[in-house]
Amino acid sequence: MNLYGAPGWGSAISEIMLTMAGEPYQFINVEGFDEPGPQRDRLQALNPLCQVPTLELDDGQILTESAAIALWLLDRHPQFAPEPGTPERQQFWRLLIWLVANVYPTFTYGDYPARWVTENPQALTDSTNRYRESLWRWLETQLHHAPYTFGERLTLIDAWWPVIRLWRPRAEWFAAETPGLNALADRVCERPELQDVLRANKLLS
Repeated sequence: MNLYGAPGWGSAISEIMLTMAGEPYQFINVEGFDEPGPQRDRLQALNPLCQVPTLELDDGQILTESAAIALWLLDRHPQFAPEPGTPERQQFWRLLIWLVANVYPTFTYGDYPARWVTENPQALTDSTNRYRESLWRWLETQLHHAPYTFGERLTLIDAWWPVIRLWRPRAEWFAAETPGLNALADRVCERPELQDVLRANKLLS
């Protein structure tokens, strides 16, 4: 498989999930794809939406969207989610969809405000930043498990925590405002099998 992405971007989540599951893949760095140029052209040839992650499967099919990649992996490695029929399983699905439906749009609009508004684009960035902080504070109230989100079992949802801590509002804010979420990220970062991929994505020093 080929995973097209950029260090520290959303593709880092897919890299962590693939590494958790022990799936072999080759990382293709298309850093700079968000601006016109050869990297964008290379990615767009595979994914007209020009987004990362873009996963090229062994049979040549293209799979995009972090949640879709998680679901594809769970078909192959069901041990990376709570057991079917349990309350934890329901919460797993809820958090997976909540992340992509609620948090991701704040970056879609806030990172590139001039695409969406013609007057005072900075106001859109500021408002989405504030709203995102409120989402992280809500998430903090939903996380009551240790050492990982669903207790002793590492699940694919845990792949998100080290990565989102790198994004706005940045690590210092998470440490101060969402200590539970920050602790979960720390424990994922301690996993020996994830050290290389975490460093490659600037998630470890």
